[in-house]
Amino acid sequence: MGGIDPPAVAAAIVVNNMLFSYYILIVLGGIVISMIIYRIAIHSVQYIRTLTCLNNDSQRYFKMPNRQFGWIKQHLLYAPLFRRRHQKQMRIGPVETGILPTRFQSLLLVSIITMNVILWAYGIEWNGPIITKLEHLRNRSGTLAVVNMIPLVIMSGRNNPLIGWLNISYNTFNLMHRWFGRIVASLAVSHGVVEITSIVIRGQKTHTPGWESFSETLKEVRFITFGLVALVSICTIILTSWTAFRHAFYETFLHIHIALVSLVMAALWIHLDGLQQMTYLKAVISIWVIERLIRLSSLIYRNVGRGGTNADVEILPGDAMRITLRLARPWTFKPGQHVFLTIPSVGLWTSHPFSVAWSDAPPQPLRPGDLEKGIRTSQPTAHTTDTLARPPTSVSLIIRRRAGFTDRLHRKALDGPNQRVSLPALVEGPYGGTHALHSYGTVVLFAAGVGITHQVPLARDLVAGHAAGTVAARRVLLVWVVRAPDHLEWIRPWMAAVLGMPGRRDVLRIQLFVTRPRCTAEIHSPSSTVQMFPGKPDVDALLGMEARAQVGAMAVCVCGPGGLGDDVRAAVRRRQGGRNVDFVEEGFGW
Repeated sequence: MGGIDPPAVAAAIVVNNMLFSYYILIVLGGIVISMIIYRIAIHSVQYIRTLTCLNNDSQRYFKMPNRQFGWIKQHLLYAPLFRRRHQKQMRIGPVETGILPTRFQSLLLVSIITMNVILWAYGIEWNGPIITKLEHLRNRSGTLAVVNMIPLVIMSGRNNPLIGWLNISYNTFNLMHRWFGRIVASLAVSHGVVEITSIVIRGQKTHTPGWESFSETLKEVRFITFGLVALVSICTIILTSWTAFRHAFYETFLHIHIALVSLVMAALWIHLDGLQQMTYLKAVISIWVIERLIRLSSLIYRNVGRGGTNADVEILPGDAMRITLRLARPWTFKPGQHVFLTIPSVGLWTSHPFSVAWSDAPPQPLRPGDLEKGIRTSQPTAHTTDTLARPPTSVSLIIRRRAGFTDRLHRKALDGPNQRVSLPALVEGPYGGTHALHSYGTVVLFAAGVGITHQVPLARDLVAGHAAGTVAARRVLLVWVVRAPDHLEWIRPWMAAVLGMPGRRDVLRIQLFVTRPRCTAEIHSPSSTVQMFPGKPDVDALLGMEARAQVGAMAVCVCGPGGLGDDVRAAVRRRQGGRNVDFVEEGFGW
């Protein structure tokens, strides 16, 4: 039936498929290099702007935007795919179905998908015998599926170096990871369907076309058997990665996901034995294993010895908890970083990400010449003391009670004396902290609920930097939306510390919005720089007022529910072209 290609033709097909797989790696490498060059250019501009603005209170030059770049930010970089929805979850009834990517993310994804479709179809002898077409499609789709597993695994890692190089959040890489998973699954299904069809038509074992031939082949040919195992596992991964399932049963999803990934790699190892595509599989397994070993070694180093790491958990109003981690070894933290927390007595070995809300460190004596390092000050300030301090020996997190791990931890703390409990813990990190705001004369920080944990360290850093003359910030506005006034207890001791910092009144203003006050008496403003309001903030009006009084370039950072993020994004987009405004959004997507 012409089902077997002559050796020379078969060899040419293998070379052709491998050549197409090289194209994918070259294109993806080119995208990464282009984005690195872009980030270097942006970082250089920000560094020069910081130095220029240290002793410049007006910063007029940096207030005005580049209109072409402003158009790109408004219509491509910051723009949702449709209208204004991006981070707010789409729903079918009560079921969450995921988020929409931005236009830039969509353009990148469509380009990658289109590239794979073209490489999948190009050069196939569509007018040739059906068996020849099936064999060519089988080999091509299988090769492309394996090579796409390389970026799939890279983007899944917490220690992905591209996060720092490209200054792109783990949340965005998670989005790309999910889409590469869908690409791999589509190619794997294509590979499997074509192979099964080919066997059924050819009658490989019984020499009689039909499903009986496939059944016999499946039993006797391990190459086919383990190929089918890998295919079924990949399809199961896609089904169990559905947004609603991930959010409702995160721990279950995580365990199933890791087990199935391991099974896929083991099955492919047997399936690809002796084939050139084994080179790609070895690369995939190496990347996955190395990333896991890095995490394990970091976990051991950070937590073993010196009494280990302990988590002091205390109950706060509003179904929240403050967790103070007493570290086995001191770390150096940057504002905006997060950690992955494991408490074995509550969640076994599962880890969950949380923003670092505060860090404390013992003071270190000043050395001769340290004070001269300040640019505008000749006396010790809170910033110089903090900068010259040892790395923090404890960090604090604020966690809201949800389902699963946080619910079990909350109930355990409730049962403790004075609603407190101390538990052995493992902490991994810190990660993130890639968005530096030091070059902006005006900074607006939006937070809702526990999103304040990301913004408090940024506010603290900017106030300290302003006092020491090491940042461009002249106006910093912190906007926090909470449901009830007692939620302010979550960060009261830390906010008191920030409000007591030297020069705070010159740079930082705080606006608190209480959406569900019990009575108007609960809403009172302690001072002109710390104000409370009932209801939700008018994001567009707030940014409009800041834009009118803007000093230098403006950064608008948001951390909170998807609806707030989409409102802030829309308000920032409306001001592109009139002001130099950048947008930063922080969050964890699963």
